[in-house]
Amino acid sequence: MARCSNCNYKWRTKDVWLLGFTKKGNLCPSCKAKQFVSFKDRGFLLGLGYLSGTIGIIIIILFPFFIKLSNQDETIF
Repeated sequence: MARCSNCNYKWRTKDVWLLGFTKKGNLCPSCKAKQFVSFKDRGFLLGLGYLSGTIGIIIIILFPFFIKLSNQDETIF
């Protein structure tokens, strides 16, 4: 599960889902440091989603368990 890169607080699944849909990041519930989704070393997961709808659905379901958080905005768009 995702953890804050500042205080190592374990984020709830719902909070990770919400963070995944925002480009502005969210504050950590524990230390209030702004956290962003980090796509470093996770780009291959995005590429797999294009291979099959089934794999894409699995990635969406497992998204909160493979995500890492960052203090910096690392937008891929």
